[in-house]
Amino acid sequence: MLAAQGYGRVAGIDEAGRGPLAGPVVAAAVVLPPDFEAPWLGLVRDSKQLTSPAREFLYQRILETASGVGVGVCDSQIIDRRGIVTATRLAMKSAVDQLQPPAESLLIDYLTLPEVKLPQKPITHGDGLCLSIACASIVAKVTRDHLMVKFDDIYPGYGFRKHKGYGTPEHFTHLKRLGPCLIHRRSFEPVKSMV
Repeated sequence: MLAAQGYGRVAGIDEAGRGPLAGPVVAAAVVLPPDFEAPWLGLVRDSKQLTSPAREFLYQRILETASGVGVGVCDSQIIDRRGIVTATRLAMKSAVDQLQPPAESLLIDYLTLPEVKLPQKPITHGDGLCLSIACASIVAKVTRDHLMVKFDDIYPGYGFRKHKGYGTPEHFTHLKRLGPCLIHRRSFEPVKSMV
């Protein structure tokens, strides 16, 4: 794709956490070495298709072998003020900005980043079609899961460790009982109606 056009450092970008009722949206940018091969690469796919242990295993391998990894986080307050799409783009830009050396072009799952002045290609379902985007989806998901486990200790009783802020029946039960906490997205229903 972009590598064939002569761009040497192509970053795959994806996010995790656009849909939950609580917690941040997290984006990752991953640059893989050219002609990279490893026995575990055949296991890489969209993070939603992997078990938690498989994601953790691949996350460690990606961090050890990628030639660049950046992570961006936008918290629930930014999501409420700016909207989830803008917050996602901000997290993605932050992830790209962290890459050292910088990326030369971007492959992005679905979105574009007009504020990043690099050649870029949005790919619908990119996490299922592009290796670097799939790697980014794993890094973003595992990073966000780790954050939600920490939030479970800070805000006990909501079950964040288990459901990671998504709108599960268990989460709704705790939300009705305790009311929203500081990391709940007040612009998302049903949290909005409870504030």
